[in-house]
Amino acid sequence: MSKKVVIIELVAFVSIAALLIIFGASNNQNTGAKIGDNVIRTEVAKADKVQIFTFHATQRCTTCIAIGKLSGETIEEYYQEELKSGKIEVREINIDLPENKELAEKFQASGSSLKINAIYDGQDHISEDTAVWRLTSNPDQFKSYLKNKIDNLLGK
Repeated sequence: MSKKVVIIELVAFVSIAALLIIFGASNNQNTGAKIGDNVIRTEVAKADKVQIFTFHATQRCTTCIAIGKLSGETIEEYYQEELKSGKIEVREINIDLPENKELAEKFQASGSSLKINAIYDGQDHISEDTAVWRLTSNPDQFKSYLKNKIDNLLGK
């Protein structure tokens, strides 16, 4: 390989690495990279409302019960204001009950699951959080994880 080709490849690699660092290496809500006198900002949409719904069947396992309990405790502990204002809604929903059928269909819940709906720009952005299943044996870690997730959705 010629010296010229190696130099071109090295310059290309460094350039791509620099662009990745500047335009997306961070998961922060408000990030910035300074280039000369210009500051480049990236923004993530902040939710107008966040729904944290624990879906379950009538028969519940220990882990499913723990997810509902720890989710509720996290909201009560860290989000009293948002809960009172309606910015955050937390519920446990039995999918076996006829009155919950429509909600279960909207959230595509067919079994035990933690669904988080970030509502912004009048649109639902529903996701299922499967990581919580591995965190129920450590309540502090569970709460920290869920708090961080909700804070990010709220732009905190």
